[in-house]
Amino acid sequence: MVKLLSVEMLADLIQKHGFNNFLKDLMTYTKEDFSRWENFDKMPRPASHVPGGVIELMPICDDVFYSYKYVNGHPKNPESGKQTVIATGQLSRVKDGYPLMISEMTTLTALRTAATSALATDLMSCQDSQIIALLGTGAQSEFQVLAHKMVRNITTVRFYDVDPKAMDKFEKNMAHSGLELIRCDDGESAVRDADIIIVCTACKNHVDVVKKEWVKAGAHINGLGGDCPGKTELDIKLLPDSKVIVEFFEQSFIEGEIQRFDHETALNIVHAELWEIVTGKKPARENDQEITIFDSVGFAIEDFSVLRLTYELACKYNAGIEYNMVPPIKDPKNLISVLEKSFQKACISETLSA
Repeated sequence: MVKLLSVEMLADLIQKHGFNNFLKDLMTYTKEDFSRWENFDKMPRPASHVPGGVIELMPICDDVFYSYKYVNGHPKNPESGKQTVIATGQLSRVKDGYPLMISEMTTLTALRTAATSALATDLMSCQDSQIIALLGTGAQSEFQVLAHKMVRNITTVRFYDVDPKAMDKFEKNMAHSGLELIRCDDGESAVRDADIIIVCTACKNHVDVVKKEWVKAGAHINGLGGDCPGKTELDIKLLPDSKVIVEFFEQSFIEGEIQRFDHETALNIVHAELWEIVTGKKPARENDQEITIFDSVGFAIEDFSVLRLTYELACKYNAGIEYNMVPPIKDPKNLISVLEKSFQKACISETLSA
């Protein structure tokens, strides 16, 4: 039997476990899985670039579980009332290949992205960071801020989006967060003097959402929106003078901020992959003056972590509906028995027509 977890079932599950508890546990699971980097069979995600966007598969496995996520990115979807990103995912058992859970992953993607960027922030930002600059107040924005509150003493969020309605939505949703919310007229006024800069926009171009001269010494940047070829958000002059961390170089070189450099230059610019910071193989922040950048494109290990956690909690709270997604047959070689009635009818029809 396979657990099927709908959006409504996931919402109920997280309510039972607690939103903050889920995020905290997810950060723990994500950190654990990145620390086991060598145990995973990894590959850059295959992408189909289609009219209006991109559709991707994100597979990965260790010796216990296999997971994959189906996800899209269609920047113009909101114009027709549709979400930019939607996703579904599956967790399977490696020893026999049997599926364990099929889940919605649009919400889980927002949660895992927030958990991963907060983990990077915890490892790389100055300990006394208090002010967040948030550029892009779309679907990810609230998740990002709430996760960052768990790793730093955030007091203020300065936010900007080219869409005033998106800023209205963010301001309304975060009204009771206890944070000082400062609505800005442009990106520069949000970024200047900010300790942590979170950039998550949907514009599919090489755009300088953050310019080098706006960023103060000691700031940490989570660049989240550059996630496909031709789409970046940071001033190209920022990267060579900053400490840059990526998730998986092979994928980030195709999709991340570093795609704007040739391969050798990109290798020299990247200080480490995230797992190397998690395990202490390479140092994170070494002083309070350096600018650090998490050039994040999203990697399958993050989906693995959130599916692993969600499956365990679904079992704990008896969440989801169980269905036969594997034919329930006694003889493994007698697959046609699943279709016994229609098969027999077809045989009878063939006999009569003969």
